[in-house]
Amino acid sequence: MKNGAYTLLITPFLQDLSLDEKGLRKLVKRQIKAKIHGIAPLGVTGENTLMTDKEVYRVVEIVSEEAKGKVLIIPDTCTENLNVAKERVKVYKDLGADYISVFCPYFVLPKADGIIKFYADLADYSEVPILLHGAKGRTGVELTPQISAELAKHPNIVGIKDGNKDLGHLAQVIHLTRNDDFKVFTGKDTTAFATALMGGAGTFTVAGNIVPEIMAKMIDFIFEGKLKEAENIHHEYFEVFDCLRFETNPMAAKAALTLMGLPAGSLRPPLTPLSPKYVEEIRIILLERKLI
Repeated sequence: MKNGAYTLLITPFLQDLSLDEKGLRKLVKRQIKAKIHGIAPLGVTGENTLMTDKEVYRVVEIVSEEAKGKVLIIPDTCTENLNVAKERVKVYKDLGADYISVFCPYFVLPKADGIIKFYADLADYSEVPILLHGAKGRTGVELTPQISAELAKHPNIVGIKDGNKDLGHLAQVIHLTRNDDFKVFTGKDTTAFATALMGGAGTFTVAGNIVPEIMAKMIDFIFEGKLKEAENIHHEYFEVFDCLRFETNPMAAKAALTLMGLPAGSLRPPLTPLSPKYVEEIRIILLERKLI
């Protein structure tokens, strides 16, 4: 797994809420042109759980058709069911995934031993490397630093996309896994700069939908030792990073893309559009940075 910025790609829909395949191809091509390090469809930002299996697999197929061999492709399983996760891992691999992100099993609220067994069984089964994906605010289940450290020793578990924005938590994960072949990525754009400075590997980024070239450049600067340049980007675009978490992700990302004239469309129910006051705040932030 390479250090870098991996865009948590939105899934564009047409007016009737069907998959916008042409729009998706346009978004993927834009990511490649921006020299992003990888594309991560079908996470929370991609509305995975609001799509059918057929749609989920079609998204991976389209991303792979456009991006295979150009950037890394890392779709998310987004299921608490081990058998479904195994099926998705197999299909994703056949469709061209380079790595697979695996959401921490949610809703059923497993204990630590259950989480570890879930990931270990899936990693044993998978023919491609997997990444842990922790996001307690979404799952109600914490991938603790200790759980991550134990799973880091599995030869087919190569990293984590950690949605915990607490830098103390991220620092502990980095510290405990420092001697393993294991990459720690933040899932929050506001902590991307700090995470990389602490020894992390970069970010899985919502802002990559809006400014992919900026996210790639910031992470590249860090690993090239150009820390002041990276810090300048962090501060210049901090409000962009922050505003994309308005209300519920991906409401703000889709609103921003629409303002930019890019494919996004509506959100699948029960998600609803971003509130008008926040759309206006985003419009001002984008205007100030000449993004619209």
